[in-house]
Amino acid sequence: MKSFFKATLAIAALIAASQSMAQVTFYQNDNYKGPTFTTDRPVENFRQFGFNEKASSVIVAGKLWEVCDRPRFAGRCTVLRPGQYPSLAALGLEQRVASVRAMGRNERIDESRYAPVAAAVPSNAQVVFYANENFQGQAFTAQSQVDDFTRFGFNDRASSVVVLGDQWEACENVRFSGRCVVLRPGRYASLAAMGMEDRVSSVRGVPTSTRVSDDRYAPAPAPVYDNRRRNEERLYEANVTSVRAVVAAPEKRCWMEREPVASQPANNNLNIGGALAGALIGGVLGHQVGGGSGKQIATVGGAVAGAAAGANIGRITGGGQQVAAQDVQKCDTVPSQAKTEFWNVTYTFRGQEHTIQTTTQPGRTITVNGQGEPRV
Repeated sequence: MKSFFKATLAIAALIAASQSMAQVTFYQNDNYKGPTFTTDRPVENFRQFGFNEKASSVIVAGKLWEVCDRPRFAGRCTVLRPGQYPSLAALGLEQRVASVRAMGRNERIDESRYAPVAAAVPSNAQVVFYANENFQGQAFTAQSQVDDFTRFGFNDRASSVVVLGDQWEACENVRFSGRCVVLRPGRYASLAAMGMEDRVSSVRGVPTSTRVSDDRYAPAPAPVYDNRRRNEERLYEANVTSVRAVVAAPEKRCWMEREPVASQPANNNLNIGGALAGALIGGVLGHQVGGGSGKQIATVGGAVAGAAAGANIGRITGGGQQVAAQDVQKCDTVPSQAKTEFWNVTYTFRGQEHTIQTTTQPGRTITVNGQGEPRV
């Protein structure tokens, strides 16, 4: 009898231990950050614990747990398998959880009630979107999947992107629907080339083990240097010795002008005075309507058009002679009006000179690691 009693106690203890391991921990921010709330029993209303509609990520242990967006397990509910969910946004439950309870071992659960298994994306994976091309303007950084950019005020705004660590899938509709492209690590100075400029609405990491067909990849990006700090490495400040701004080269722009050609011998003199007056007037008008880099183009074009008009006036008043015309290409070199594309920066560290390119103008020092490699 004693042996039977001891065995019974052992089994009961084992069951109790397994039940005590069944718990769920909610975090206020994505990626298991911020204040937490842990429970191993049903909670009908998160409000009584001061955590109502605050959960953004969750870790589930031991059992299946059902989370609902209303108190007393009402409203929209989703069943979570044991595991880690770095963002509840993908489930449409971010900052919406109001009640939770463990599911019975023998309870029958329809497959449609389960949350999708969270993809295992390396912790160092990161994607940075910019509102303008060439990595300019407001930036939005994601380290976990985002099913709707609207919540971050960045929907349909991305024009360029930098991908670090691993691959990411960017989609034009929320919840990874519509047209999607897979972005490899690197710099994409313009999303226009892939037809995604001002269209990205959701993004998620693509694990290395995932098989991706070639037609899903975006065009190959430019290389990118990952200057993030690694493994709490020690950092230093290196003195910048020179900074040189690099701007776009001057452009050659051409256009077509309709130019008169005399149909009579050269002794039919043109009205030179009329041509000069026309050139002056045309130049002034062209300068007034031009703007930015186009102002110089407008001035030159206006001058040519004005000269032609003045000459024609002279011919008409000189006897009404017929004048033929032909298209003539005109070209002009226009200085670049673009902003600085990048900076060539030279710095010294421990007696050795280093040169890097940056997209922003540096200060007097550059942060580096023990090998002199740039870090942020």
